[in-house]
Amino acid sequence: MAALLILLLVYAVKCIRTPFAPCRKCKGKGKTSNWLGTRTCRRCHGRKLRLRVGRRVHNGWRRTRQAGTR
Repeated sequence: MAALLILLLVYAVKCIRTPFAPCRKCKGKGKTSNWLGTRTCRRCHGRKLRLRVGRRVHNGWRRTRQAGTR
């Protein structure tokens, strides 16, 4: 139980320090290739980064809380 808590804490700190991570589809290159050639990555639109899942959860929670306290 303590290991899970430590793991969640480490991930939360990582989401705060670096909210963006390399795209999983193109591995941070911005382009994907197939037998037709190379194309801009459809998932990250060539930006090479994606928002981490933990940061998405945090942003959603913050928006919901802000909307509820207005």
